[in-house]
Amino acid sequence: MDDISRVTRSKAEAKTTYDALSGWYDLLAGSSERKFKEECLRMLDLRAGETVLEIGFGTGEALLSLARSTGKQGKVFGIDISDGMCKRAQLRLRKAGFADSVELKSGDATSLPFSSGSMDAVFMAFTLELFDTPDIPIVIAECRRVLRRGGRIGLVAMARPDRAGRMVRLYEWAHHAFPVWVDCRPIRTQIFLEEAGFITLDRKERSMWGLPVEILLAKISI
Repeated sequence: MDDISRVTRSKAEAKTTYDALSGWYDLLAGSSERKFKEECLRMLDLRAGETVLEIGFGTGEALLSLARSTGKQGKVFGIDISDGMCKRAQLRLRKAGFADSVELKSGDATSLPFSSGSMDAVFMAFTLELFDTPDIPIVIAECRRVLRRGGRIGLVAMARPDRAGRMVRLYEWAHHAFPVWVDCRPIRTQIFLEEAGFITLDRKERSMWGLPVEILLAKISI
């Protein structure tokens, strides 16, 4: 995957950036990302009583959907690198009456602070492509570790086609030129998942601002 751009900004820089953006993130990206997240959540098909983890929950919009789907008998966990995002998400959960149903942590997904085999499902949207290429298999391996036997994962990510079009090339140029602010880039999510031992159950291709988006549902191979 030599054609996938690297992430050169540090994780400390990422944390600072998203702390600064936390108050404005919904205005900047929330509406454009929402429909892709909702489609992935429908594919994930969470059931009452399940335990689910969201990685990179941002301002917490999807956390509400997760909590509603799993119900009072279920449990939702979330992890995000940004303290600012954690505060925004906690406020949203309290206002909606779900503060007791969701447990949030500030941390790095390359080392998830959860027990092995503790989750029925993992949800991650527009987050995996924020990690540098060597870290992506580590994050996916951590997802596999915390999932129970037969557990499933729902992922939304910018996709890197074999033949990159003009918009992808332009976006990758911006990523190289402004690595702190344009810190994500298109990746090949399905390949990373299958190399980690996941089986693809469903895959959708969509477009956002002329950029390809991949929506995937996969489960641990048994």
